[in-house]
Amino acid sequence: MSSDDPKAGSTASLKEKLTDKGAESDEEGVEQEQEIEMLDHESYVQLQKELTKAEEKASQYWDRMLRMQADTENMQRRAERDIANAHKYGLEKFLSELMPIIDNLERALAAHADDDSSKGSLLDGVSLTLKMLQPALEKFGVQQINPEGQPFNPEHHQAVSAQIVSGVQPGMVLNVLQKGYLLNNRLIRPAMVVVSK
Repeated sequence: MSSDDPKAGSTASLKEKLTDKGAESDEEGVEQEQEIEMLDHESYVQLQKELTKAEEKASQYWDRMLRMQADTENMQRRAERDIANAHKYGLEKFLSELMPIIDNLERALAAHADDDSSKGSLLDGVSLTLKMLQPALEKFGVQQINPEGQPFNPEHHQAVSAQIVSGVQPGMVLNVLQKGYLLNNRLIRPAMVVVSK
């Protein structure tokens, strides 16, 4: 039996215990000798080897089961996160289609802002529509980015051009060409701006 066999040590220690006991009578001595012979018997050694193999296999299966359980838990967490993101950001495509419409309504108002003859007419309807649309969007986590007069933020703004303006410190947003949008604090579209330099 090899010395690196884990069961060899237990068999050897069992033999030592049996021989150290010391026989109180001849019958006990004979029994001890029979037990020692039994430990050296081929079938016992074979059973020890099979037990060792079975324990190694059981250990491998246990490790594999733990890994599979961890993988399952990771997949479940990933699926839950994906579902939460789908609920949270599900409006992104719809908002992308809606943004140009809002832009055009705002352009229509801006184009006729100085025209006094159109007050009380169609432009009032456009203005009311926009006023109703903004709270409806906010209810679903949509925020409009209108940074005019604020410092330039490269995370939320896209500089289209830069101008030198006296009396204005560099890096300030002078004009907003197109407003940006956030959906639940995720940038959907950056605001296109003109920045001072």
